[in-house]
Amino acid sequence: MERFTGSFTQQEPIPDEGIAAALEVMRHGRLHRYNTAAGEAGETALLEQEFAAFTGARFCLAVASGGYALGCALRACGLQGGEPVLTNAFTLAPVPGAIAAAGGQPVFVEITADLVLDFADLEAKARETGARLLLLSHMRGHVCDMEALMALCARLGLTVIEDCAHTMGAEWNGLPSGRHGAVACYSTQTYKHMNSGEGGLIVTDDDALAAKMVLLSGSYMLYGKHPAAPAPEVFVDLRLDTPNVSGRMDNLRAAVLRPQIPLLTDRRARWAALYQMMEAGLQGIPGLRLIPRPEGEAYMGSSFQFLLPDWEPARIVGFLSAAIARGVELKWFGAADPVAFTSRYPHWRYAGVQSCPETDRILAGLVDMRLPLTFTPDDAAQIARILREEALRAGQAEIAADAPALAPQVQ
Repeated sequence: MERFTGSFTQQEPIPDEGIAAALEVMRHGRLHRYNTAAGEAGETALLEQEFAAFTGARFCLAVASGGYALGCALRACGLQGGEPVLTNAFTLAPVPGAIAAAGGQPVFVEITADLVLDFADLEAKARETGARLLLLSHMRGHVCDMEALMALCARLGLTVIEDCAHTMGAEWNGLPSGRHGAVACYSTQTYKHMNSGEGGLIVTDDDALAAKMVLLSGSYMLYGKHPAAPAPEVFVDLRLDTPNVSGRMDNLRAAVLRPQIPLLTDRRARWAALYQMMEAGLQGIPGLRLIPRPEGEAYMGSSFQFLLPDWEPARIVGFLSAAIARGVELKWFGAADPVAFTSRYPHWRYAGVQSCPETDRILAGLVDMRLPLTFTPDDAAQIARILREEALRAGQAEIAADAPALAPQVQ
């Protein structure tokens, strides 16, 4: 049997231009975003301008992490202690973590079998809780019907903060991901679409929200050094009432990121080639369901998901074990305990006991896999062949196990 030998955690190298810029920052030593020489904008300020232009946003703020970006946005939107914040039941730990750390109460909303927010449950829980904030997670790059969602949220009086950690560079009906809500938060953690190890970016068109987030991030009244922020007069009535919750990005990470912005469109095309190779290889396997991608979605296929909706846990564990024995690393969102980056809403006990039975049913059969750009389409085809063989073998084993019970009794 063939075995895959690639690494699911190996990223592409930083572009040479980014390495050169980072070395220059280290040589002059001005790593802090506000420590600039006369006439020097600084790498962080330039990154903010360039990412704002890429997304079409008026304002951009670079921060220490994607999780910090979420918390900063929540605080800027006026989150009060104990206030409910709606969010997807299928997301990763930093999302409810940001809500709880900012003093809010996560309220989990059901998802559909296409891994996006269930609008009926969103409306029911918005009315039940009186929530005014929705932290929308575009989990694993799956985007719901954004026009329909924004119309519903307008009717419900919900302010939308978009978690675009998995959709930087994606589009919905031609509009960059993150441009529907009041604020959008992106991650530049090493497994995301731009890599600085850790880091985050926030965009908005709202003057007051942008000013509050700059102040929250720790501006030390140096907001005039933010060319991608509102005019100084916007800060005057906010600067003494907004606490410093320091989370700035530094010039070193910004230098590494700036050359990656122009690469996002090409990266989207390369990820699509890997993703579509996986789809083709897994199509038509009995008991395995692929996730449909809407026509209006230009997605970033940096990970791949499929469902095993009718499989018993033991069968799924056997399939995962067989895959890893052949070099294919899969994550399962139905496991009883969290493993590495994989956890689900019942594991976050700080959020309190909540019930999302439809999400439970879906996650019980959800399998997830990274697709780093160090893979080639041939790699993706080989991975799909291995998974196809093991999925079919698992199905045959189940049939064989059931055969004695199904066979007619001989007298």
